[in-house]
Amino acid sequence: MKEPDTSRIVARFHAARGAFRLDADLDLPGKGASAIFGPSGCGKTTILRAIAGLDRLAGSFLEVAGEVWQDESRGLFLPAHRRAIGYVFQEGNLFPHLTVQGNLEYGMRRRGAGAEAREHAMRLLGIGHLLGRTPRHLSGGERQRVALARALLAAPRLVLLDEPLASLDAARKREILPYLESLRDESGIPIVLVSHAVDEVVRFADHLVLLDRGSVVGSGPLGAMLARLDLPDILSNDIGVVVEGVAGDFDDAYRLLRLEVPGGSLRVTHPAVPRGRRMRVQIQSRDVSLCFEQPTGTSIVNLLPARVVSIKHEADAPGGHSLVLLDAAGTPLVARITRFSCDRLGLAPDMAVWAQIKAVAVLT
Repeated sequence: MKEPDTSRIVARFHAARGAFRLDADLDLPGKGASAIFGPSGCGKTTILRAIAGLDRLAGSFLEVAGEVWQDESRGLFLPAHRRAIGYVFQEGNLFPHLTVQGNLEYGMRRRGAGAEAREHAMRLLGIGHLLGRTPRHLSGGERQRVALARALLAAPRLVLLDEPLASLDAARKREILPYLESLRDESGIPIVLVSHAVDEVVRFADHLVLLDRGSVVGSGPLGAMLARLDLPDILSNDIGVVVEGVAGDFDDAYRLLRLEVPGGSLRVTHPAVPRGRRMRVQIQSRDVSLCFEQPTGTSIVNLLPARVVSIKHEADAPGGHSLVLLDAAGTPLVARITRFSCDRLGLAPDMAVWAQIKAVAVLT
């Protein structure tokens, strides 16, 4: 008999509702943050509700960290109240008649969490000063942080986030994202996020599942997924790639931080951070240009030697653009150039080029 995999979340969900069909196989890591991304109506929330046990989908299977929560072939279905789940909805769903402290105590009672767990959740999410307020006296970002803390105090084995930033304006999103990152990095609890916002996924997720019309069209580590050219255009062509590196020297005169990546190093505009800190940056495909010789006398400070892996033409007509996937000694890059430039350079797989990177955005 196959031993259960305690490091994975494995699911097979099937549903038919009118014209909509869901046929999704998932294999997610048992740590970090996984994002299920796709357009509205593709089945994202249906999957999340099925994981939580709020919807029972016939013929489905779900195993979380080696424990089977659903196996319809054996008639097994663990009800929602017996699943160790922390679920955060778009609006937080706090009890309006309770204070923040009362909402947290409700979460504690579900699983018997103690004062130490409450103090940790309050520190992690920065809500200690809000305990006496009721939800109507909280901002949208504060409500979501309290909802996250309450979910943590239920001692979950899995946290589900159903577009938790969708109802917030840009300022509130910037406020809460660092807390979500702390939750991802410090709690040790696997997180599954549903979103249709590219910026949230790129900044927060470690693993990406692309969903389209009820089917999984791609799944894997975030960096590898963003560098794939064979996927449907669910993601914007300008999203580029996400690169993880390690902080190096800081140039105080120019306020530039050196980030060591497998292909070399990048210089980014960022305050000084401790050497060795792991950081995540985004390089958009429109900010990468190509040449055959190492350029001199250029204002572009980030240059990496690379090899052409593959090319995808966005349109059959010569006036379109081409996406060029590059391998910079282990760092994937994508350059979006005109079809004219691609043909003029005669680009082909295995060619050696220099990637000129005009802008690098620091995510974490």
